[in-house]
Amino acid sequence: MSTATDQPVAVDDITPSRSVSEQARLRWQRIRAGDVGSLPIILGVLVLVVIFQILNQNFLTPRNFVNLVVQMAGITTIAIGVVFVLLLGEIDLSIGYVSAVAAVFMTLRLRPPGGWPWPLAVATALAVVCLIGIGQGLIITRFKLPSFVVTLAGLMVWNGVVLLMIGGGGTVVIQDKTIIGLANYFLPKAMGWLVVIGGVVLFAIGRIQSWRSNRTQGVTTSPLIFMVATIFVVALAGAAVVYVANQDRGVPFVGIFLIVLLVGFTFLAERTRFGRYVYAIGGNAEAARRAGINVSRIRVYVFMISSLMAGMGGIVLSSRLRSVDTAAGGGDLLLNSIAAAVIGGTSLFGGSGRVISAFLGALVIATVNNGMGLLGLSAGVKFVITGLVLLTAVLVDAITRQGRQQSGLA
Repeated sequence: MSTATDQPVAVDDITPSRSVSEQARLRWQRIRAGDVGSLPIILGVLVLVVIFQILNQNFLTPRNFVNLVVQMAGITTIAIGVVFVLLLGEIDLSIGYVSAVAAVFMTLRLRPPGGWPWPLAVATALAVVCLIGIGQGLIITRFKLPSFVVTLAGLMVWNGVVLLMIGGGGTVVIQDKTIIGLANYFLPKAMGWLVVIGGVVLFAIGRIQSWRSNRTQGVTTSPLIFMVATIFVVALAGAAVVYVANQDRGVPFVGIFLIVLLVGFTFLAERTRFGRYVYAIGGNAEAARRAGINVSRIRVYVFMISSLMAGMGGIVLSSRLRSVDTAAGGGDLLLNSIAAAVIGGTSLFGGSGRVISAFLGALVIATVNNGMGLLGLSAGVKFVITGLVLLTAVLVDAITRQGRQQSGLA
């Protein structure tokens, strides 16, 4: 004879789930407490778009949209690595010329006659910059030196290495069609639609599985309508991007490459033990050490990731330009890459930020540079505007951080 306690209980009956009104109320409370997330960046981009479109009617054309994606690809790739370094509360000033080391090394290995196959040239170039990151990380951790000083020395060393590798060649042209196609190939229209449909399907499956897993484990979840709305918004945004891009040359292959990097490194940062350790060390390194985390090892790995992403970004930039020269890695590349991570919402104090920050910040910088380029403004004006945007982002970070500490959310 069964009793009431013998009857199976549905998971949905015991899993806490917030109502729509409760979820909205909690989110509003977090915003008032200073946890604004990516909202200022999104609003800032919208304001910039409106301003530049009013000043120049060519800004919101399909051709300029595709150009914008290609222009921001290199900085975004490098900024992904910067995000991990900033999460530790560290800095890497060598990334500009480390990116050039990878690009120049690969280009010289590809140069005919007797050039290497492109997969071997790329893999070797990335292995070289990984060793650079490991070396700098070991110096920082073993000798307990400030990352600022070590990577500043690296900036000068790798700048010299780039000049030595190129020698008197001046400019070295990339002749491998596959490498050139990384930033200069555009998907056929039908392929663009297939890619976005496949991406939305995978995104929806991931969100549904995560939502069901949380409910099964008894974790408080958002209402089902929120998840459905998120999937719908992603699908709508993806469709809009493909539609606009197809009005010009099509979806840039490098855009798909960026999405893969963002998804992969977001998973690494938010879904793995390594990522949790990075956030823990950035929040409180001593507490992380006492909890049994090998802080030195994680730091070395992070600097390796920073150099790896710098190398990838350098290859993307060289593909876009179809060549490398003695100026590779210089100019405003370092400043823009670090600024992208900070503007996107990664805290300079460590322990706070997301990989998507790299994309959002690079979007702001690319929008500013692209829009002012269409207006024919000087480089000086671009630096002033970008600097003011960076300062605003840092101020917002400091203010919201104080707000979270006062409200107990930090």
